[in-house]
Amino acid sequence: MPDDARDAAEEESAFSHPPVDPDITAAYGDHPDQVVDFYAPRGGEERAPLVVVLHGGAWRAPYDRRHVTPFADFLARRGFAVANVEYRRGGTIPAQGGDGPVAGRWPDTFDDVAAALDAMPGLVRAALPQADPRRMVVTGHSAGGQLALWAAARHLLPADAPWRLDRPAPLRGVVALAPIADFTVAEKLDVCSGAAHQLLGGEAKFGERQSYADPALLLPTGIATTLVQGRTDVVVPQAVAEAYADAAAKAGEVVGLTLLEDVGHFPLIDPAADACAVVAEEIAQLAW
Repeated sequence: MPDDARDAAEEESAFSHPPVDPDITAAYGDHPDQVVDFYAPRGGEERAPLVVVLHGGAWRAPYDRRHVTPFADFLARRGFAVANVEYRRGGTIPAQGGDGPVAGRWPDTFDDVAAALDAMPGLVRAALPQADPRRMVVTGHSAGGQLALWAAARHLLPADAPWRLDRPAPLRGVVALAPIADFTVAEKLDVCSGAAHQLLGGEAKFGERQSYADPALLLPTGIATTLVQGRTDVVVPQAVAEAYADAAAKAGEVVGLTLLEDVGHFPLIDPAADACAVVAEEIAQLAW
């Protein structure tokens, strides 16, 4: 099957599952998008590791957390407590010279991810006491993979960054799924129609802001990190993940890179796909 046809079929499968309502939703801010959906571990565990999910969709408005609720439910049925985070994305105005809405909202997208992670221990105590925030793994798909890697690297941000932490975030690890992990390579490959470029504010701001957002420039994190990547991914090609792993190695850090044969972009979050079980196992390796 040609890669484009395979991608279309995989996307159709991933989006065919009905949304799964959370057990409880909590706000981490006043904006309607500043919310977290919590899913209790289905096995009834008293204290389960917490998986924070950051959805993808090229940081664009049409794609919200609802499309990964089946994935969140899948993880809950595997015994994890799950926090599915919403955050502000680009507006509905078409990108200049692009074919869809602009990607991301600077600095709001990063404000939200930082605020959600900082609020998470308190939110968990109030909303999901079965979750153990001391065993927290962040996972994210595509653009959400970038945000997951970024969340683990906030202690490496420039000194004037409002999101900078004085010490590494208290995470067991990160599992980034087909992440937009290297903005330079992503831009060369025109990943998601220049989404990373748009996220940072376009040509005038890209160079100025890249060091505040590009995971490949924020290394080594000192936090256990695994990338899961399909070899036939035509949305975020394998070269992007490999570039991040190479940058980590040059910084003296070993990053796991799990490459899946005959797998594209969407099976990683599709509960019906074998790749999704691999993702759950990679999370378990860090969480338990």
